[in-house]
Amino acid sequence: MKKIVTGIIAHVDAGKTTLSEALLFKTGALRKLGRVDKGDAFLDPDQLEKQRGITIYSHEAQFNYQDLGITLLDTPGHIDFVAQTEQVLQVLDYAILVIDATSGLTGSTTSLWRLLERYQVPTFIFINKVDSVGADPQAVLDQLQSRFSAGCLPFDSPLASGTIEDIASQDEKALTEYLENGKLTDATIQRLIKQRLVFPCYRGSALKLTGIDQFLAGLKRWTLPFVAHQKFGARVFKISHDGNDRLTWVRVTGGKLRAKAELADGQKADQLRDYNGRKFTIQQEVAPGDVCAIAGPSATFPGQGLGSERDQDQVQFQPVLTYAVDPRGNDIHHCLVALRQLADEDPQLRVSWSEHLQEIHVNLMGTVQLEILQQLLDQRFGLQLDFDQGQILYKETITGPVEGVGHFEPLRHYAEVHLLLEPGKAGSGVQVANTCRTDVLSHNWQEQIMTSLGAKEHLGVLIGAPLTDVKITLVGGRGSIVHSVGGDFREATWRAVRQGLMELRAQGKCQLLEPRYRYRLTLPQEMVGRAINDIQKMHGSFELSADGALTTITGTAPVATMRDYQQEVRNYTHGQGQLECIVAGYQPCHDAAAVVKQHAYDPVADLANTPDSVFCAHGAGYPVRWNRLPEMAHFPYQKK
Repeated sequence: MKKIVTGIIAHVDAGKTTLSEALLFKTGALRKLGRVDKGDAFLDPDQLEKQRGITIYSHEAQFNYQDLGITLLDTPGHIDFVAQTEQVLQVLDYAILVIDATSGLTGSTTSLWRLLERYQVPTFIFINKVDSVGADPQAVLDQLQSRFSAGCLPFDSPLASGTIEDIASQDEKALTEYLENGKLTDATIQRLIKQRLVFPCYRGSALKLTGIDQFLAGLKRWTLPFVAHQKFGARVFKISHDGNDRLTWVRVTGGKLRAKAELADGQKADQLRDYNGRKFTIQQEVAPGDVCAIAGPSATFPGQGLGSERDQDQVQFQPVLTYAVDPRGNDIHHCLVALRQLADEDPQLRVSWSEHLQEIHVNLMGTVQLEILQQLLDQRFGLQLDFDQGQILYKETITGPVEGVGHFEPLRHYAEVHLLLEPGKAGSGVQVANTCRTDVLSHNWQEQIMTSLGAKEHLGVLIGAPLTDVKITLVGGRGSIVHSVGGDFREATWRAVRQGLMELRAQGKCQLLEPRYRYRLTLPQEMVGRAINDIQKMHGSFELSADGALTTITGTAPVATMRDYQQEVRNYTHGQGQLECIVAGYQPCHDAAAVVKQHAYDPVADLANTPDSVFCAHGAGYPVRWNRLPEMAHFPYQKK
């Protein structure tokens, strides 16, 4: 039997979970068709999901269609939980993108398409709700071809001759085959779909079960089976808790996963669970290509590679708001433990303890995620907590290169590290490299430095925000055979990063970044003037397109200025306007000077991230300010 793992993704209310129910019902996996609005959907088993009528977590279901075995992963639709969807994409053979025929390509759909492109996931498209008032599936198909790919083509059964010709035109080899034979083999079309040159489009109504049989037949005919690696490998895509059990969800990519096997760092697979909805069976081994939940490991994380698989880079969608927790009389330690368990399931939550303020801080994507977090704390831990209004999560970067130096030499300790800091590509985070020779620093010391670079989140020196889009290269340093220990290089490494940033700050080459929304505002034409005036005041960009009595305005704007605009739109349009905002990444801050002044951050006073160094003379260590390092450094600067 051919087996594939596929995931359903969509924007909110497109009918994603309803389509899942329809597929399960049509294949006999469900005897009764569940409904999201009735709270009995098979893949929304969590109490919060039933209450809110949305998918919050990814869930697994399994079913067979003739000789095709499908493992289906349902994913959250709301943009606040898109990081969980992004983790699931990394383990899919194929994705099913659901689009509402009445609303077309929303901003959320565009963001999901970019994620599918980033992870190179072959995609089938289901245009849903074609029976609803205002549905225009042909218009949606036209949008798909003009905005996403010309390979988004209708896969009616049988395929029309015009469609076959369009399929062939997506690839030179396929076109040659078509011109020579007047047709394309199934194997050729399967290859084009797998290579993301063609995206089969189907239409129907999941609620009315129309178009489902044709869609299932398309999955059976046009998909290719999973090809496993010989060596054992698996990828973690989710962490959850079931009672006292911490579960690590993985897709096995090669070899076999056996119960009691050691996975990483001495952690063992105590139990292998094969889930279908909320129910599971215990397995002794899991074959390549299959999905399972592992009970036992305590330090795994989403995106982690096991065996021959390497860890994935951080997900693209990152939180842009930070909130302080008001414990409301609850034990602060109990609150921290509960929040860290939830952060274990969703790493983007990012829970931290501020020793200086004696506060717990959490990073979030938006207000819906905050509401869900409060309900989870109440239901699972009996904690009723409040949160402040939330602050913008700024980041910092650099606009020029510098050689940063850190020296750590208290009595009987010695280490000096030279790092080259250079601007990186937008969205690249902090990248590290090493060009240092082993005759300058031993391999062991170099490894200690490289490990130290990744051991903490480096902060900028403008407001103390996380550093991003920077490449840090180890270029030199010095150690002592007698006195140097690992902790010395850690201290010198962290000081070198900060010293370099202080040099750049003095040169005016540190830059504050702020998150921006990509927005889509639809409203009556007579209110466009008011909207444009607002957008300009919010330092946003805009483009207009008219469709009858409604005008759509698209562009980007700072999260800081637009985050509360949705309610204002509802008020002045009397409910006729609709604003959709999606985080579009970080750009230079529109009011950097004001933000820096407001934070009043003193980088030298931040002792946990000091830019100063320690030297030794007359048998005692003494501090040296960062700006004296060029004259005090023992190892020569590597500047050209």
